[in-house]
Amino acid sequence: MSGHAGELARRLAREAEAVCRHYLSSGRREGRYWMVGDVKNTPGRSMFVRLSGPESGKGAAGKWTDAATGEHGDLLDVIGAICALDDFRDVEAEARRFLSLPRPQPYPGLTPCLSPAATGSPESARRLFAMSKPIPRTLVETYLRNRGITALHGTVSMRFNPRCYYRPDRDVPTETWPAMIAAVTDLDGRITGAHRTWLDPDGFDPVRLGKAPIESPRRAMGHLLGNAVRFGIVHDVAAAGEGIETMLSLGCVMPDMPMMAALSAAHLAAILFPATLRRLYVVRDNDPAGDAAMATLFDRAQEARIDAVALSPHGDDFNADLRRFGIDALRAAVRVRLVPEDVARFMCVQAGGRNG
Repeated sequence: MSGHAGELARRLAREAEAVCRHYLSSGRREGRYWMVGDVKNTPGRSMFVRLSGPESGKGAAGKWTDAATGEHGDLLDVIGAICALDDFRDVEAEARRFLSLPRPQPYPGLTPCLSPAATGSPESARRLFAMSKPIPRTLVETYLRNRGITALHGTVSMRFNPRCYYRPDRDVPTETWPAMIAAVTDLDGRITGAHRTWLDPDGFDPVRLGKAPIESPRRAMGHLLGNAVRFGIVHDVAAAGEGIETMLSLGCVMPDMPMMAALSAAHLAAILFPATLRRLYVVRDNDPAGDAAMATLFDRAQEARIDAVALSPHGDDFNADLRRFGIDALRAAVRVRLVPEDVARFMCVQAGGRNG
């Protein structure tokens, strides 16, 4: 391990419990260990992280082992897996951001060799996500809570960028606005794109619902077809819909249901199915495009021998229902549409939902 990496790993180990609470939020502390399902933050108890111990050697703090797979590593590996970062420079940058450390100074005489990424490319999306920060205590958290979304557990695919570029067209100067950044990933967890929602720094109003006062406050970049913004890890059952806020609204009443936001009706119709998927809840927006997407997805699911179940809102979408009727009414409306065995498995039957 390089000097930079070794020192970062030791600094993270000194804050092991804080690291685990942030990146492995599906787990819990048990004695001297943090217990969780795996390095991808799946609920469970197979993986354990040492919260205390020496800085190196046997029993070192920050070291983890997955008893089910035999995998092991340190907290830098956890950050890389959770944030879907393949390049160690990105892992290092995220670790430094978490620890509030400055970037390391380059060696004398050396200049950065990172070449510019093509505008709108997957690499550009990956860099945008890497330079943004987690959403707790940011304008993104405020925006979502103002839309009735108070359960923010499992939102590692989302970040906040305080100065995200926005350009209405080629002939207009570039502006900067705060933005909610969501990572679009493929079935292997690789970031292929990003979705930007520019936000109004001056507050929330009932017309724009917190989005910036610009012509197109939502834009996506990168490779989107077949991919999605993902909340949780899909095994045999999942829900898929269009909007991020729609899926997070359902997450308030189904905290353990893996969710996929395809970002548009056309992309929802073309979303790729995980190999292990056996039942898909199709979350429909209440418009003609939503009807068409649901019909296409039902046909594709039938061909793939996947049970498809429709979830339809009363209003335009489930976030509109959440804001209009409240979480208890949304819970009651969704519960009667679930397959009975999925109610106990995925649904929060008491007030609240995912822990914020």
